[in-house]
This record gives sequence, C-alpha cells and structure tokens, in this order.
Amino acid sequence: MGSSGVSVSTLALGTMTFGAESPAEESLAMLDTYVEAGGNFIDTADVYADGVSEEIVGEWLRSRPQEITREMVLATKGRFPTSALGGSLGASRRHLRRALTESLRRLRVDHVDLYIVHSWDPITPVEETMDFLDRAVSDGLIGYGGISNYLGWQVQRAVRACDARGLRRPVMLQPSYSLLRREAEWEMLPSAADAGLGVMAWSPLAGGWLTGKYSRGGVPAGATRLGENPQRGIEAYDRIARDERTWEILDALRQVAADNDTTPANVALAWVVAQPGITTAILGARTVEQLRANLAAASLTLAPEHLADLTAISIPRTGPWPYGPDGVAQRSRGVGEG
Repeated sequence: MGSSGVSVSTLALGTMTFGAESPAEESLAMLDTYVEAGGNFIDTADVYADGVSEEIVGEWLRSRPQEITREMVLATKGRFPTSALGGSLGASRRHLRRALTESLRRLRVDHVDLYIVHSWDPITPVEETMDFLDRAVSDGLIGYGGISNYLGWQVQRAVRACDARGLRRPVMLQPSYSLLRREAEWEMLPSAADAGLGVMAWSPLAGGWLTGKYSRGGVPAGATRLGENPQRGIEAYDRIARDERTWEILDALRQVAADNDTTPANVALAWVVAQPGITTAILGARTVEQLRANLAAASLTLAPEHLADLTAISIPRTGPWPYGPDGVAQRSRGVGEG
C-alpha cells in the first residue's frame, strides 16, 4: 500500500453498490465470497448509499469471526455531504473530523486502516487537510491517509505541504483508470510515483463498458447501471458510444479474451493491474455471481503481445504537444523542458 508496510490484494472489493443496487443480504454474501477468494482490501465511503454501505460492512465485521475480519484492510472516504452531517461538506478539519466519527460509528470500529479524502477541496487550504490526516494517525483513528481524484499538481501540493510541515504523507491515490480512461497517465500516475504513493484504480471496467455487454446501436436496457439510467455519470451511454475509439477498444478486448478463453472484463482488469505503479484495482459488483466472475482476473496473466496490443489501441487521443507523440519524443531526449 504505497510507501507503507501494509500488503493488500491486487483486487480490492468496492462497496458502492451495497445498500443501493445490492441489498444487504447479497452485499454480505459478496464480502464472504471475496474473503474466501483470498482478498483482504475493502473500500467504502460515507456517501455510498448515504452511509448504508458502511453500515453493511460494519454488520459484516461484527458478525464474522475475528480471525477473518482482523486480516481485512479497511478503507473509507470522506469529503461530500451526507444526511448525518446535515449538508456539511469539504476537506476542512471540522467536516472531516465529523465525517470520520460518523464512519467509525457505522463501521462499528475504533479505527480504519486507510482514510481517504474523496476529492480535492478548492476552498480549504491543503495544509489543513493534510494536518487533519496526520493528527488522525497520531490519535489512533486511522492507520494511514489517502487522497482520491486529485490531479497531478494537487498531489504535489499535498505532498509539499506535508514535507514543509513535517507531516506524514498520504500513502495512496485513488483515480479513475481503465482502458477507456487512461488520462491519469498524463500527470496523476507520474505524480503518485514521484511521491511514493500507491494507486487504487477505481472503475477499472469503466462502469461496465469493458465487460463487453454493450453493442453498437443498442441502447442499454435491463438491470445494469446504464440500463437503468443511460445518462449516468461519466459512463453515460451517448457520450461514450459516439466515440469510434470505444468500439475499437472493445473489439480488441473481445479478441484478447477469446485468445485467452476468458471474459473481456477479466482481460480489462488484468491489463489495469499489470500497469506500472498500480497497487490494486477496485472491483464493483451487484451480485455474488458478478463478483466471482471478476475475481477470476486474479489468476490471469496476459502475454506481452496482448498487453501491447491493448495499450496501443487505447492510447488517449491528444494533440501533438505536450502529451502527444511530439511531446513524448522530445521529453525522452531531454528537449523542450524548462
């Protein structure tokens, strides 16, 4: 887990569906299934189902044998408003203290291993946010601090603030990263590597797109995220479907899956965890069946030629400079810097 001494599973269990798309009984069964497969890294947040996800995880921790639950590395996040906090939000000391207190209550624990600031706060000084994380470690409420959805310069601001004040650095960055969304490679992943942060890739299947269940010209339907809401979030169907590059990536993904006698989802997950600097990919599932299918990616190692093919076809489109081929070529020669 970054520069810490904590070892975590290559595949983490995300719990955003718990209490929302997945009822409590199914959610508890997914936790059991994940542990039976050898997983030890659980990721939740106070805004997932407005705290219900944390409550379900807390019920699981309370009701299962301690020899199982004590091996789990537990992460949760705070930053956004929840009903328990009456609309309070941000990364201020005041909000994060209250958010962490509520999370610990719902999780039924006295500390979490990793507490993540869910997003950059443009109003609160980053020094205040980093000071809160450092004090929470000293107070025994968290083991380590982390950050999510920080851009490259924001990662550097946070690290610089810690170093200048003698504070503990965060140990993990949690960005969106997948074959469909590789923009994190431009600044976020290099910044994390430079600062010694591990990386938890969220949405490694791009909200279900990389499972191969969507097709050209077919509007999603049924019990899927986009079937229930085609315009949902950054995975909105119209936005992604109109980009021809999406279908080129999916075609290549299906071909590699066929060559390996596996699913497109498992190939997409295996590609993510094979990338430099990636600590873990966060699995999100609605059912035990979906989770079991995705856990099979842990035993899949892609051949170098398959990794290269997927990497080549999924490179984000840019202009020639600074992230395009001209910029990369000149930087490799030390030209155009300064």
